[in-house]
Amino acid sequence: MPVVIVYPPDEEGGRRVRVDGEISGRAFGLKDVVEFLRRAGADVEDTDVMCADWIEWRGGGPDVWEH
Repeated sequence: MPVVIVYPPDEEGGRRVRVDGEISGRAFGLKDVVEFLRRAGADVEDTDVMCADWIEWRGGGPDVWEH
């Protein structure tokens, strides 16, 4: 699995997502994180991302999207 860091929400409610050392973009919800991971080659679903121990959620878990 890739190394994933989801940064704290910014003032607009987006969270930067880093996959294997590269910024993939800003996520505004769980589906965006899933899409970034799929683009990186991971076969994941929403439920996989919510409970994955290989994702580092900074500033709140997968249910936090507002600053």
